[in-house]
Amino acid sequence: MRLVVVSAGLSVPSSTRLLGDRLAAAVGRQADVDVEVVELRDLAVEIAHHFTNGFPGRELAAAIDAVTSADGLVVVTPVFSASYSGLFKSFFDVIEKDALAGMPVLIAATGGTARHSLVLEHALRPLFAYLRTVVAPTGVYAASEDWGAEGLEGRIERAAGELAGLMVGRPARKKAEPEVVPFEERLAALRPAG
Repeated sequence: MRLVVVSAGLSVPSSTRLLGDRLAAAVGRQADVDVEVVELRDLAVEIAHHFTNGFPGRELAAAIDAVTSADGLVVVTPVFSASYSGLFKSFFDVIEKDALAGMPVLIAATGGTARHSLVLEHALRPLFAYLRTVVAPTGVYAASEDWGAEGLEGRIERAAGELAGLMVGRPARKKAEPEVVPFEERLAALRPAG
């Protein structure tokens, strides 16, 4: 099975990426998975270009393909202004709405304080419900003080077990064939009616 980690961390090293890696390792201890990581930081320019020209660049197209053809996702974002980052949201905005339907997803976030932990319930869970994914019941939030403290590893293991169960219990995912629209038709759609 293929597990894809989508990390929206901006720094190197990143606590967001670290949490994603720990979650993926925990899923790997409970199910036989091949892990691929998509670093959104590296795709920021291509994501912006996709919004302005309607076409994904080579690396963004590969990332979208990896995410939409995975058997399960771990999605991790830093918290900005009490919600997911704009980069995180923008990436999921360029994916076709139904492309993730039925996909098992583990939601996670990092932040400077535990006060932002509800971001999982008021921002991430509704986003992935809209995308018609199957979200694991336990999300994982890691504040700065959680690293090395008691409790984080237990939440990671519980959430990973739930995701592994969702991945093992579902039929293999078939890759969706993209709809090919001839370039002339795309251009014609841009011309004013007249």
